Amino acid sequence: MSADPTALDRPEGADSGSRAGPAPFRQLCTLSPLGEGRYGAHIDPMWTIGPKVHGGVMLAVTAAAARAELRADAPDVAAGMQPIAASVDFQGAPDPGDVTLAVTVRKTGRQICLADVALMQGERTFVRSAVTLGFPEQTRPVHQIDGLTDMAVEPAANSDDYQGDSPMGKIVNVARGCHLRLDTTSAKFLSGELGEPAVRMWARPFDADDEDLDTRVLFAMMSADISPPVLMNLGQLGWAPTVQITTYLQRIPAAGWLRVMSSAKSIGSVLFDEDHVLVDSTGAVVAQSRQLAMAPK
Repeated sequence: MSADPTALDRPEGADSGSRAGPAPFRQLCTLSPLGEGRYGAHIDPMWTIGPKVHGGVMLAVTAAAARAELRADAPDVAAGMQPIAASVDFQGAPDPGDVTLAVTVRKTGRQICLADVALMQGERTFVRSAVTLGFPEQTRPVHQIDGLTDMAVEPAANSDDYQGDSPMGKIVNVARGCHLRLDTTSAKFLSGELGEPAVRMWARPFDADDEDLDTRVLFAMMSADISPPVLMNLGQLGWAPTVQITTYLQRIPAAGWLRVMSSAKSIGSVLFDEDHVLVDSTGAVVAQSRQLAMAPK
């Protein structure tokens, strides 16, 4: 998704219609224990694309629930563990508001723990997530593919900031709760041109969110689904619903901007894949994802 590249930067929490505080993503992922492995969460309308909750947000909230239950159930084992993978199936698109998360811990081990999470609204289950918890990498990568750090560490001056009254600025409400910038040289659809199915951008939580390690972890997992559909560069505009997404967190991101690269390897008339790779301010790969999605009709 996109916005007007000429718009000014929005002060944190100052957007009309937004209820963003200084740490809106931490607030999103702060859950209320309900007992017996169940947690309550409130998803503010800012965490939507159009009227529906953003898929990466739901993945992050389910990962937060798995982590919370493991810490409550086995605090000695869970110390230092983070969600390092989440595989999510979407059964529907919930509205913003109150949701319930039901967690079942499947395995408690010294290196790896497994949990299943159902995200429900009312009596209906909208998301099923299989979460793997473990210890993220602590050292520099032994190997990375060349070219992942070609992007500047911080957004270019002419990057698109999703704000103002642009069509995409009105749709991508998630931009009210964090900093997002699109690379205008890759997002050809911004100028009505066609290009390769690949988009680059930058993402960063607000400062108060960025200061908290647990929040940075979940923000990186959410950001592995933050790019506009790359089919937009092929002239295919509209809703591209995710069928399934799997996200990996390899290391805890450093504070600062995340560089996000999204691309498709195979595009059909109905289904297409989309990959995300996230690099932090140190140049290390911190998260990756692959999803199967449906092309706009």
